[in-house]
Amino acid sequence: MTIDEIMRAAPVIPVLVLNGEVDPVELAETLVDAGLPVLEVTLRTPGALDAIRAMNAVPGAIVGAGTVLNEVQLAQAIDAGSRFIVSPGLTNPLALAVRDAGIPYLPGVATAADIMRGLDLGLSRFKFFPAEASGGIAALKALSAPLAEARFCPTGGVRPETAADWLAVSSVLCVGGTWFIRPGESNLGQVTERARAAAALKR
Repeated sequence: MTIDEIMRAAPVIPVLVLNGEVDPVELAETLVDAGLPVLEVTLRTPGALDAIRAMNAVPGAIVGAGTVLNEVQLAQAIDAGSRFIVSPGLTNPLALAVRDAGIPYLPGVATAADIMRGLDLGLSRFKFFPAEASGGIAALKALSAPLAEARFCPTGGVRPETAADWLAVSSVLCVGGTWFIRPGESNLGQVTERARAAAALKR
């Protein structure tokens, strides 16, 4: 799949920080069954790579690695079976390594300079991050006007009640959501409800 196809697979990509409170396979099954097949597992916890390996066995799941910061983490993520890579920013060494690896890539951008550098590297799909702290919807609209080729997945501060507003922006293909699992929570029934609501959002 291309990064464009991955971004269009569902309106929301769950951004998952897994601390062992829920079984990753059961979580992936819950999210996929609710209509959210694209799952970003952030490399912020010791068990993230093992979770990616386990979640890859879930039918229909498109599992990627987030918070990839360098070439070492890129290699680890690919070895774990990641189908796409997400990073919080855009650096030339990582972008070139991802390109050489031939894996779909969603780098973080927050400014026109970031986006222009990405376009120079042959990229046109970006994570707008941190979305709210970088100026919110007004900022993204302003950036999108002169950089019409770029398409975005806003992440960072996007909430269930604001996701639809972000998705209404013409340059937005999907949003990243961190609200599916709350700290200390292990009730997958509540995750199901949140996931179904997210999957029903219009673009």
